[in-house]
Amino acid sequence: MMMAVILFTGIVSLRAQEAVKTEPAKPEAVKLYTPEANAQEDINKAVAQAKAANKHVFVQIGGNWCPWCIKFHHFVDEDADLKKYVTENYVVVLVNTSKENYNKELLAKYEYPGRLGYPVFLILDGTGRRLNTQDSGLLEQGEGYNKSKVMTFLRQWSAAALDPKNNK
Repeated sequence: MMMAVILFTGIVSLRAQEAVKTEPAKPEAVKLYTPEANAQEDINKAVAQAKAANKHVFVQIGGNWCPWCIKFHHFVDEDADLKKYVTENYVVVLVNTSKENYNKELLAKYEYPGRLGYPVFLILDGTGRRLNTQDSGLLEQGEGYNKSKVMTFLRQWSAAALDPKNNK
């Protein structure tokens, strides 16, 4: 009987250790967004890079407090196809909105995209003109994101998709 209790305790202990190892990082432990960053300056730099490279700017607005913001970032970063497509077609900027820095003026400039929830995405062209504001909820599936929906969104707003030469 004593051996069974020891064996049971050992199995429970191992399962607890496995659960700790596989549990995802808590959003507050992840620091993707930089509250002290000058978001407008970051966007201006990204627009200049995008113009030079014939790309668009993908702006992800959210914060380190937002689990869906962290999920989206990891979803794209960990999927080779999505990551490659984003890298080849966009210059990416993360814009913080949190109690440390709401970036109110910037959000007002882009007509309050947070009204759609977070994260929210902006697509800007090489002149800084906003082409689209995307509700990320439309790209979700279950407890995560749908790869096909995300890829379709990215393709629809790429510079190549909006180039008149490709739309004859």
